Amino acid sequence: MNKKISVIVIGCGNMGASHARAYYKLEGFELVGLVDRNPGKRNILAQELDDPAQFDDFDTALQAIKPDAVSICTFPETHSEFTIKALKSGAHVFCEKPLAPTIEDAQLMVASAKKYGKKLVIGYILRVHPSWKTFIEIARGLGKPLVMRMNLNQQSSGKTWHTLKRIMESMSPIVDCGVHYVDVMCQMTQSKPISVSTIGARLTDEINPDMYNYGQLQVRFEDGSVGWYEAGWGPMMSEVAFFVKDVIGPKGCVNIMDAEQGSDKGSDDIDSHTKTNRLKVHYADKDENNEFTKPDKIINMEDEPDHQGLCDLEQEYFLNAINKDIDLTSHLTDAVNSLKIVLAADESFRTGKTVDL
Repeated sequence: MNKKISVIVIGCGNMGASHARAYYKLEGFELVGLVDRNPGKRNILAQELDDPAQFDDFDTALQAIKPDAVSICTFPETHSEFTIKALKSGAHVFCEKPLAPTIEDAQLMVASAKKYGKKLVIGYILRVHPSWKTFIEIARGLGKPLVMRMNLNQQSSGKTWHTLKRIMESMSPIVDCGVHYVDVMCQMTQSKPISVSTIGARLTDEINPDMYNYGQLQVRFEDGSVGWYEAGWGPMMSEVAFFVKDVIGPKGCVNIMDAEQGSDKGSDDIDSHTKTNRLKVHYADKDENNEFTKPDKIINMEDEPDHQGLCDLEQEYFLNAINKDIDLTSHLTDAVNSLKIVLAADESFRTGKTVDL
């Protein structure tokens, strides 16, 4: 019987709170600490979770508790520093995506996990999503090349807009969210990405002059597949077609249906970002009269996990990675690879040129 793994969570925002709830719920973990500079946010979460120890400083928490694991749910520019400190202290690490604002920092995080012999799991939530796994599997059966069309736009206000502006102090929407969907494209094609180009626009003066809150990247793969991903944040964004997930191949197409009706709160609702409800599969098979021979297929996904359920699945994976000594080499290689692509996309926007990968 494995002993419970003591864990502290740094960052008590949306993702940190969800992961803390998962640790509190799962038998294999013991939630022993919360770290956040905002005492109000931290207190509310602590009261919900039987009052684990509270800290406003990560170094103090690490020294005082000496946890078996650390969950890093802070802004991306802190990920490398906190991850390396935690690994060096002897803790396993779960780190929210993206790994870091630079490839050098991301590679240092991966190298540190190897150096100290600890597990490092990155929060690629779609990798544990049952519906998205099915979506990827169907896409792989559509033949080559694939055309992949994806976006996630957020019409944001209030606290969400405040948080998104804070993220944009260090990275654009196509970097922060793009890692998920570029990772999905790489899984679908199982091919090497060869180039990326990007268009974008700064639609608000509430962000730094050198930052943009709307972008669309286009990536080309060695097998001839192509994909685009669009992301825009802010109070000006349209709610029309804010969630498009559509893949086309020689044998037909598959798309995620009804995502916009998944929540009455619209694109600002975190559950709508992963909601699928249904998949629609269209087959291109034709008879001698060029008529379709197969009806479209609707796959019901309405019993899929909600956002909290997906965070629970992520932490089950983290737990298994520790207890079963899962080899995370490919997990980390893929995480660094998707980060390379979106950072190259960011470079393309800033230079106006296509970037070879």
